[in-house]
Amino acid sequence: MGKHTIESRIRMIAAATILTIIIVWSAFSGPLDRRGVTSALFFTAAGAFVGASALGFLEISMKSAVVERVAEVALVLLLFSDATRLDLRLLRRELGWPSRLLLIGLPLTMLAGTGVGVLIFPGMAIASVVLLSMMLASTDAALGQKVVSDTAVPARVRQALDVESGLNDGLAVPFFLVALEIANAELETGVTWAVASNMAAQIGWGLTGGLTAGILGGLLVRAANRRTWISPEWRQVAPLGVALLAYTIALMLGGSGFIAAFAGGIAFGSVSGTRSSLTNLFTEETGGFLAAVTWIGFGALAFILAIPHITWQVILYAVLSLTLVRMIPVAIAFAGRGVRRPTVAFIGWFGPRGLASLVFALLALERGVPDGEVVLTTVVVTVALSVVLHGLTSVPLVAAYHRWYEVHAAEHPAAEETMPATVPRQRRRIPGSDPAK
Repeated sequence: MGKHTIESRIRMIAAATILTIIIVWSAFSGPLDRRGVTSALFFTAAGAFVGASALGFLEISMKSAVVERVAEVALVLLLFSDATRLDLRLLRRELGWPSRLLLIGLPLTMLAGTGVGVLIFPGMAIASVVLLSMMLASTDAALGQKVVSDTAVPARVRQALDVESGLNDGLAVPFFLVALEIANAELETGVTWAVASNMAAQIGWGLTGGLTAGILGGLLVRAANRRTWISPEWRQVAPLGVALLAYTIALMLGGSGFIAAFAGGIAFGSVSGTRSSLTNLFTEETGGFLAAVTWIGFGALAFILAIPHITWQVILYAVLSLTLVRMIPVAIAFAGRGVRRPTVAFIGWFGPRGLASLVFALLALERGVPDGEVVLTTVVVTVALSVVLHGLTSVPLVAAYHRWYEVHAAEHPAAEETMPATVPRQRRRIPGSDPAK
């Protein structure tokens, strides 16, 4: 049997293994979800189990451009589908909490991550420490989906977490790219100018790509719906095409594909008049499928690549990144706003690290960075811990916070937490599942 035939068969076995894992999750997703076992946790654990086996079913190269694109497109589609549910006119009146998390919490998280990294990794190049902090600053609401979809959590809290996770990865992109250039000694201009110009390009062109595709695509779909030109099956495909078009235009112009996806989703949902989860179901489920593939690959490869290089410093940084590095900036962001400590702690804890951090890690691995082995291992361990801890704590902490909130709201009906908010409509749930459980 030739070498190419063997490699082809291994790839087919890997594909069959991935599809089998996804089918198994689909069959048991309802009861597992109600018990706090998230899809990311299940897929990562299954990937780790298969990757640790001697059979080597999932020998996928982390340097593969295909792996990187699958992770990016998964994140883009999920950002777009979530953004289509936002009512921009109402959201403009309720940006207080999300803006504080993005404009105060995010920069402070980056600074805190850098400071902690300097202390824990004294021998690491400063540029690599900064890069590590940038890679782990973004949050991923999908890892704590129960928190942003469960009506037991106050609407304002859900909105803050959901909008924050939708925008902070795109806002972190310019800082990440500048840090990557500095780490590789590729920066030819001053750091301040580099950050400002890169941020302007990433945000500006990202918004341009997203709004162009979202508005034009939305107008076309709206007109087609009014004239009943569009058939039901293709009504599902249109949002997927708009999401990918926004992403592509932004990349062509040099902007952030993530910002483009989120801005494009808001524009498409507003202009097309199709905020229904059923209209965007195909886009959402496609993103979910690609995310599942990413998490399975992550589980398989994380075990192989990270285990030999884990040190106490790596574990300590990962733990602090998920706790103090996130929670203290959130507390500062809400200082003086009358938000009670349980709410601040709840929002601070549910800042999971997920797909965005993995995408950044793949980009950094492709370019190569000093101390890359430690940086990559730390990202992998932090995301893995986040998958486990945020997944398993979502059910009990939502229940505990809900009990406190009911008492607090009854005693203080005008409290900050009780203020109404417009949140994205819940994703379609498994029939028979109760989001309050």
